Amino acid sequence: MMFSEQEVERYARHLVLREIGGPGQQALKAASVLVVGAGGLGAPASLYLAAAGVGRIVLVDPDVVDRSNLQRQVLYAEADIGAAKVDRAAARLSALNPHVTIDPVRARLDESNAGALMRGVDLVLDGTDDFRVRFCVNAACLAEGKILVSGAIGRWTGQVGVFAARPCYRCLVPEIPPDAETCSAVGVVGALAGVIGSMMALEAVKVITGAGEPLAGRLLIYDGLAGETRTVRIGADPHCAACGGDKA
Repeated sequence: MMFSEQEVERYARHLVLREIGGPGQQALKAASVLVVGAGGLGAPASLYLAAAGVGRIVLVDPDVVDRSNLQRQVLYAEADIGAAKVDRAAARLSALNPHVTIDPVRARLDESNAGALMRGVDLVLDGTDDFRVRFCVNAACLAEGKILVSGAIGRWTGQVGVFAARPCYRCLVPEIPPDAETCSAVGVVGALAGVIGSMMALEAVKVITGAGEPLAGRLLIYDGLAGETRTVRIGADPHCAACGGDKA
């Protein structure tokens, strides 16, 4: 897969990286990534995926831009209020890097469309804040054999994990927490979305290029107030409703 002169100039800092270089950049160009949710996490993640030269990005989100989004969803501006997020995101990402293909899908991912959306992509990023959608994404990734990069934020804390079959996301979160908080209820500092969304994009780049050690089977937890991170191992749950027992 050849690069144009413009691409060589654009990706120069990747091309000189020992862990990426020409082969890694070719892998990025050939890759197709599904980003579920074009909000606080999907916005920075998709910006960095497009900037990195991921060849095709499928964006799935049912919502329109609201003024309250602008505090953290850096893809959008005041003039975008009321417009479909995926449409405005596609325009912004295409303007950032015309060498990538952006496929906007204005829909809510659910059991009826998850499998079809994942076929033809190499990797899935989930930045939604709905546990039902997260469980559906996880189940579809298992069924379609896709690696999942999952991120979450709330208040001042965020987390990122990579799930490649077992352990899966439901080994970490078996059931919807009864006291689950939403950002609209408890708040979230805007810059935290940039931190975690960028980490999700970084993990995606590592998975695609084979660089370093992705967070497979591990969860990175970031405490923005304390300025501290810690990483914990995730064990495969033999009784997991999604991947345990005869589902493995």
